[in-house]
Amino acid sequence: MPDHKEIDQIIKSLICLPLKSRIIRGLPAMVALLFFVAGCATNEPAHQRPAGHHKPYKVFGKWYQPLPDSKGFRQRGIASWYGKDFHGKKTSNGEIYDMYAMTAAHKTLPLGTYVRVQNLENNRKLEVRINDRGPFVRGRIIDLSYTAAKKLGLVGPGTAEVEIEALGTPAVADGGKGRTFVQRDYYSGNFTFQIGAFANLENAERLKRKLDAQYKNAHITSYDRGDKMFYRVRVGAFKTLEEAVSNEAILLQDGYPDAFMVAE
Repeated sequence: MPDHKEIDQIIKSLICLPLKSRIIRGLPAMVALLFFVAGCATNEPAHQRPAGHHKPYKVFGKWYQPLPDSKGFRQRGIASWYGKDFHGKKTSNGEIYDMYAMTAAHKTLPLGTYVRVQNLENNRKLEVRINDRGPFVRGRIIDLSYTAAKKLGLVGPGTAEVEIEALGTPAVADGGKGRTFVQRDYYSGNFTFQIGAFANLENAERLKRKLDAQYKNAHITSYDRGDKMFYRVRVGAFKTLEEAVSNEAILLQDGYPDAFMVAE
């Protein structure tokens, strides 16, 4: 597994590739096979590049490098929470923030990671899923949803000293009971690009038809938020993070500046 410096070098080398070396359309047959797994673009605005996206990002003049995996991760510090001012807005992995869900924001843990949070002041514990970036306040290590904060007993005081332990991602989903977790290799897997997300299926299908004319492997995935169903339009099928990143420039050139990478 590459370390953080190697991650930076990989990403920088891919970003600096000449554009013509990353173009897929119009290439000979053997290279055209790449087109079958090529990424496409999105009209969906990205809050901060999400889901499985491990590029460095900059907030308030400071750069952050997301971790390639969560194995062995433990951290002590101050937890805070965020609620109605952000309720209904997009999180860093493209989901809609639900202040009543068991989620949290972390600056560098891979999005989708489950963590166990213990309030060191009252010993309460719970599990949350990382789906956002933050908190960008000195000394704070995790920003909890309203419900998670309430269960931990820190809504009143606003903050509390906590310890967080990364559990990984669920190997089997069973309604939240008896989950087993695995540590993922975020350099290999199934990577794609999200182009848009719609509450209306017809709108999602309309965008998919447009993408079908330009790219291959355009597809729609559904996400049930509980009170509403969303339809995510995605394109591309990459087996490595490196391969996906190397094709991202194509999306920018084709007029999809807000396309973002996700791991399926």
